[in-house]
Amino acid sequence: MPAGTVEDRSLARNYDVGVTIPQQRPIADRCPGLLAPHEAEDGLLVRLRIPGGQTSVAALTELSRVARTFGQDDLQLTSRGNIQIRGLDRRDLEPLSNAVAAAGFLPSASHERVRNIVASPLTGLAGGTEDARPLVAALDQALCAEDRLAALPGRFLFAVDDGRGDVTSLSFDLGVQILDRDRALILVGGPRTGFQVAAGQTVQTVLALARRFVQLRAGVPRPPWHVREVDLIALDPRVGPVEATQGRAQPRLGRIEDAASVQVPLSLLTPEQVSAVAEVGSGPVVVTPWRGLVVAGAGDQLSKLTAAGLLADDTSAWSGITACTGSPGCARSRIDTRQLGTELGRLLHTGSPRVHLVGCERRCGAPSEAHVDLVAPVSAVAALRQISTARDLR
Repeated sequence: MPAGTVEDRSLARNYDVGVTIPQQRPIADRCPGLLAPHEAEDGLLVRLRIPGGQTSVAALTELSRVARTFGQDDLQLTSRGNIQIRGLDRRDLEPLSNAVAAAGFLPSASHERVRNIVASPLTGLAGGTEDARPLVAALDQALCAEDRLAALPGRFLFAVDDGRGDVTSLSFDLGVQILDRDRALILVGGPRTGFQVAAGQTVQTVLALARRFVQLRAGVPRPPWHVREVDLIALDPRVGPVEATQGRAQPRLGRIEDAASVQVPLSLLTPEQVSAVAEVGSGPVVVTPWRGLVVAGAGDQLSKLTAAGLLADDTSAWSGITACTGSPGCARSRIDTRQLGTELGRLLHTGSPRVHLVGCERRCGAPSEAHVDLVAPVSAVAALRQISTARDLR
C-alpha cells in the first residue's frame, strides 16, 4: 500500500450516507495502476490488475521481460493476485504502458484500477462446485463496459468463490459463491451477509450493487471506499444473514491433480523463476491472493520449480514468511525486509508460526490468516525473540 493510505483505527461517523469512515484516511484514493503510478523511494511503481489471477505462461513471460527492460527485474505479487513493477523512470511510462497493453494486461484504460477481482485459484483445475473462470471473465467484461463503475475506489474488491470457500476468507466488498449450476449466493461486505439469486442473474446483480455503492458515495465529503462502511440495506433491501461455505483459504502447496501449486518467497518473482515456469508449462497460470502461482499441467514438474527457488512444501518455514516492501523501496521502512526475511527463512524451523515482517507500524501487506507481526526488528535474532514471545502469549 503506498505511503499515506493507511487506515487509522479511530472512526468518524459520516451521516450523509450512514457511513463509518476511518478518521485519518485521505479523502483521495491514491491506489496505483498502470496509468496512475505511485512514486516510491526506489522509483515509480505500477500495479497491474489480473482478474481472478488468471493469466498464461506466455503473458507472464512477456511481463517479466517488460519489467527487466524498464524497471527492477523482479515482479512483485500482491495479496489480491495482482502484479507490481517497481523502479520505473517517468520517461519510460509510455513505452512501458504500450508493452503492458500489448501483453494483454490493459483491456480498459478507464477501468484499469477497478478490475479488482479475486477468485478461487484452483477453479477449473481441481475441485470446486463449478468452474468459476467464465464468471470471472463475464464480470470483468461487464465491469469495464459500464462507464459509471470507473468511479469505484481502487481498493474496492470483488470475490468469486467456486463453492469451496477459499476466497470468502478475504476482506472483500461484493462476492459471489457458486452453490450449484442454477444458484449462487451474492455476498455483501463479507461471508455472512447477502442473498441468493439464480445463476444467470449473478453478474447483473453484482453490478447493480456496485452502481448503488457509487451512487451512495457521490458528492459525499468523505466518500466510503468499502461496502462495510455503508448501510448494507441501502445497497439492496434483500441483504440479510447467509451462511457461505468457508473452507481452506490458501491452496496447499505441491502437486494438485495435474497442476503445480507453489509459493513465491517474499512475493518477489524473479526472472529465473519465470523461466522455470515457462519450462514446465505452456498454458494457464494463476496468480493467487496468497502470493503464489498455480501452473496448469505442471504437477509432475515440481522439482524444476523448486530448483528455481519456488516453494512447494507447506511445512517449510519459508512458506510462512511474508513481508512488506521495506527499504530501500519504502521511505517509511526502518529495515530491509527482503534481507531480513531471507535470514529468517534460514533460521526458522518447521512448525514455526506464520510471520509478517514489516518496516513500520503501518503493517502493509498483512495476510488475512492469523500471523505474528514483526515490526522493524533490528536483526534476525530480535525477530526470533518476538516470535518466541508471541508463542508464549498464546
